[in-house]
Amino acid sequence: MFAHDVHARKGCQMRFKATFLAGLAVGFVAGARAGRERYEQMVKIARKTAANPTVQKVTRAAGQKAVDLGKVAKDKAAERMPKLTETAKSSASKVRGQLDRIPGRHSASQSGDSHYESEHATVNGTRPVD
Repeated sequence: MFAHDVHARKGCQMRFKATFLAGLAVGFVAGARAGRERYEQMVKIARKTAANPTVQKVTRAAGQKAVDLGKVAKDKAAERMPKLTETAKSSASKVRGQLDRIPGRHSASQSGDSHYESEHATVNGTRPVD
């Protein structure tokens, strides 16, 4: 009887698997057909919308506005670049001047000093360990 029970369970499992696979196949086919129809419907609506003269007019206006704004931004950036460059150079000089006032710190102009040449470079105020 034990062998008969095992055989019956295997048969039941096989029937379940076959039913599941058949349902999966039917669902896939039905879903694919419905999905394709919905896709075609969305494509048709999108084409109809794109062909609408009002939509085309608004699209052209938005594109032209984007081009105009790009030109204005480019002109402003080119106009401000020399001032930005001068400000950066001036700020860098001020920072160098402040750093040179720190005791124990040597500027690049003092690089001829033998003590400075023998020091290790510092990063973030710390020296590398030898």
